Amino acid sequence: MTEVVREDFLEEAELNRSSRKDSQTLRWTNVPFLKDLSRIRIAESSLLPRRAPNHLLTMGNWVVNHWFSVLFLVVWLGLNVFLFVDAFLKYEKADKYYYTRKILGSTLACARASALCLNFNSMLILLPVCRNLLSFLRGTCSFCSRTLRKQLDHNLTFHKLVAYMICLHTAIHIIAHLFNFDCYSRSRQATDGSLASILSSLSHDEKKGGSWLNPIQSRNTTVEYVTFTSIAGLTGVIMTIALILMVTSATEFIRRSYFEVFWYTHHLFIFYILGLGIHGIGGIVRGQTEESMNESHPRKCAESFEMWDDRDSHCRRPKFEGHPPESWKWILAPVILYICERILRFYRSQQKVVITKVVMHPSKVLELQMNKRGFSMEVGQYIFVNCPSISLLEWHPFTLTSAPEEDFFSIHIRAAGDWTENLIRAFEQQYSPIPRIEVDGPFGTASEDVFQYEVAVLVGAGIGVTPFASILKSIWYKFQCADHNLKTKKIYFYWICRETGAFSWFNNLLTSLEQEMEELGKVGFLNYRLFLTGWDSNIVGHAALNFDKATDIVTGLKQKTSFGRPMWDNEFSTIATSHPKSVVGVFLCGPRTLAKSLRKCCHRYSSLDPRKVQFYFNKENF
Repeated sequence: MTEVVREDFLEEAELNRSSRKDSQTLRWTNVPFLKDLSRIRIAESSLLPRRAPNHLLTMGNWVVNHWFSVLFLVVWLGLNVFLFVDAFLKYEKADKYYYTRKILGSTLACARASALCLNFNSMLILLPVCRNLLSFLRGTCSFCSRTLRKQLDHNLTFHKLVAYMICLHTAIHIIAHLFNFDCYSRSRQATDGSLASILSSLSHDEKKGGSWLNPIQSRNTTVEYVTFTSIAGLTGVIMTIALILMVTSATEFIRRSYFEVFWYTHHLFIFYILGLGIHGIGGIVRGQTEESMNESHPRKCAESFEMWDDRDSHCRRPKFEGHPPESWKWILAPVILYICERILRFYRSQQKVVITKVVMHPSKVLELQMNKRGFSMEVGQYIFVNCPSISLLEWHPFTLTSAPEEDFFSIHIRAAGDWTENLIRAFEQQYSPIPRIEVDGPFGTASEDVFQYEVAVLVGAGIGVTPFASILKSIWYKFQCADHNLKTKKIYFYWICRETGAFSWFNNLLTSLEQEMEELGKVGFLNYRLFLTGWDSNIVGHAALNFDKATDIVTGLKQKTSFGRPMWDNEFSTIATSHPKSVVGVFLCGPRTLAKSLRKCCHRYSSLDPRKVQFYFNKENF
């Protein structure tokens, strides 16, 4: 069936070609077939019957590829549950807090359990953003296997999960303390002579002696007053406001449309960390002292509270002490590590950067080629860039587009916000001095592992092609130097662009690779496909009329441009068939929707048999 369809296609194409020769005023409507001529391969493969997805196989592949991530998350969640339950039972059952529970009830245990989980997750929140630590683990530790390195690629995902857990326990902590303060207030107002009212009326004049239990000193004291005058209440308000601003400004829309808002508000974490460290100094949550328990155990004396301090009674008025602050113990080591990280970043950012070349590409893309003493990179890495003349504090990440073999490093910057637009505008001014640039990095990404795979699939969307430009350049140099240690045997490169001008960014690189592959007799090493998504009938018609030319009318390359988006099921099926026993690394720098499609294909077309084809998905995250 497929052969018949192909013959029909070719016959119709030949008729259209002959009709084109007979008329110089050929219109688009006269060649209905030629508008899809550049997509013949896609059209043919789409006629083949598609294999129905095996959901059981897909689930099995997902488990095989993500078992370590699942295990890690289960351990993390399990620790949260264990800490919460353990702390809850401690404060719910311990005799030390017997009298405190008489006023507050079970909300005491809820508040303390959530506080412990907050300490635990606040300890973890800074570790995933220590970029130098992650680069060290990725690049220099021999024990970092492929499985572990893949987890390092999910550092920002884990950072977000920890942040969500902090928000959850913050909500529990706040709600529990709202009930606690309400209980404190009601017991302080009570005049019924109950145990709670007696405990609340313990004299605040003896604070130094540690006898008070209720932080509300008198019946005229309001909850609002205690909240904004106590250390615990004031720091709690500050931390909550900082957390709300950080979380809301970290949404996808804010980060992409108003990056400056995200950048500045995220540095409120300083106030959060400082507030957390001193939050427990006030000692509002109090328990009975050991000496007082030995003298008057609550299980024996609580029922006879009316006879406390009577000469004939062995029960004495209980003494209380504040819970010692513990948060600082949890966050001290991560904070020290993060401070060292920031000191190292600052030191590297102050090293002089020399801009050797500035190139303006179509579609508002700026290329900067730079030199810096002691700078060393690997393929696919990225740097953070600051321009003090635009903003002293803003640092933005950009993937390196140069190869490690080159004597400079370069980045491509697309106008995608106020900061990038101002930077491009500053370099476009011909009669003004070149702006000073500060650079921090480089830092590792998933693309560093590309040469660890026998077969690599590189997918770039728009400016997302930048990490793969570095890889392709490095390949060119490796072939120039006849590098026999290259493990990779085949590379599939897909570049999806909305505008035709975008292809000119690395047009010369692809041309050089085409020539190099031909000269070395390795034409099959690199299989690249270019897809144009933002097209109209004029562009396609012009391409169709010039389809017989040796080079593509859109890019000038030998590979013809396809119009539309790749059919990933067909592409993965072809790759799996061509490499039935290979380990295939799939690398993406692009939007989330595309990542979702590629991840599903990796699971669907990987074999459960480790001796057969395996697809490993990797995505750029920074």
